[in-house]
Amino acid sequence: MVTNVTNLSRSGLYDWMAQRVSAVVLAVYFIFLIGYLVVHPGLDFAQWHALFANNWMRIFSLLALVALSAHAWVGMWTISTDYLTPMALGKSATVVRFLFQAVCGVVMFAYFVWGVQILWGI
Repeated sequence: MVTNVTNLSRSGLYDWMAQRVSAVVLAVYFIFLIGYLVVHPGLDFAQWHALFANNWMRIFSLLALVALSAHAWVGMWTISTDYLTPMALGKSATVVRFLFQAVCGVVMFAYFVWGVQILWGI
């Protein structure tokens, strides 16, 4: 089992479950959006704004944003632990992996905060 400071999850099973649950949330969200676009073919800004003015849509979008963040973190952590190894990078693998994960974490956090600001108009 990989033990790492940047591993925010508890186990491989937890990672697998987080990845699957977040994928389902994202699928439902995007199917809803595609369905809304199909039902409203001449969609204008007023209709789009009215949709996102509803608190239930903001909460649904926030849930999708949280799911996207969790999905991306598990995916990027898995990529970094699978491919940024001492065999591939030599002795500097730990530092490179940490920097990669730190940059990914900061970028994902920035996108999450930006998304919250867009959704809630903060």
